[in-house]
Amino acid sequence: MKKITIFFILLSIKLMSQASFNVIYEADYKLQYKDQNIQNAIVQEDAFALLINEKESYFKNMNKYVGDSLRYEKKLNDNSNVNDHFKYYTFFRENIGVTNGKIYVTAPISNKNFKYEETNDINWNLVNEYKTIGKYKTQKATTKKYGRTWIAWFTKDIPFPFGPYKFNKLPGLILEVYDDKNDYHYTLYKFGKRKYLCKSANMNTDATLVDKSRIFDYQRKEIADQNQFNDVIEDKETLNFLRKKSAEKAKNYNPIELNIY
Repeated sequence: MKKITIFFILLSIKLMSQASFNVIYEADYKLQYKDQNIQNAIVQEDAFALLINEKESYFKNMNKYVGDSLRYEKKLNDNSNVNDHFKYYTFFRENIGVTNGKIYVTAPISNKNFKYEETNDINWNLVNEYKTIGKYKTQKATTKKYGRTWIAWFTKDIPFPFGPYKFNKLPGLILEVYDDKNDYHYTLYKFGKRKYLCKSANMNTDATLVDKSRIFDYQRKEIADQNQFNDVIEDKETLNFLRKKSAEKAKNYNPIELNIY
């Protein structure tokens, strides 16, 4: 029993720190979201890649996926043009690894890298409703997680129990998932075989392990930071205006996770 416990501890450490990921399939998703909890909030859009093998998945923003690959190949570095860096910037900077038992998250925050893990205990209710998405027959499932009620559509035609963000543990790939207010809506737009070793999956292997509660809702805290413009704006009137706007945006910020669990 002691040897088994040590094995799983070592496996956990490996998954938390590994830089590469063995990819067999890739599922690409579009996210439409409202990051402000106000009336007539602007719907924004972003893209993400879900890397899949038989036992685990790895999820990251598409800009970060491409940008990290270029950084790994030394084609994007500190000497690169600022516009090149901006092209691959994303507000969604987390790397999310999912196994059957755990979810591992690495998050760059204020020029530092942090990581946390949480139990993969999502529970779905299967609903006797079906619809066709593209060429796939899908079934509906619902769950309550992270302070929201979620609706998912999965297909048994693609027998991988994974999906976008932290959503998984259904008997087939999740093609669409959204909350009941439709603030966050993921939709699959591409799926295919991609057998290769992604060496740049996690470029933040120096991340400090912390409890999730320490960095929960960190985006709101970054948005509200009153000192974030000090090094780039000298005009006091403009600086005060930006500080006021950032405070308003942070107050109305609508994160995908409304609570930790």
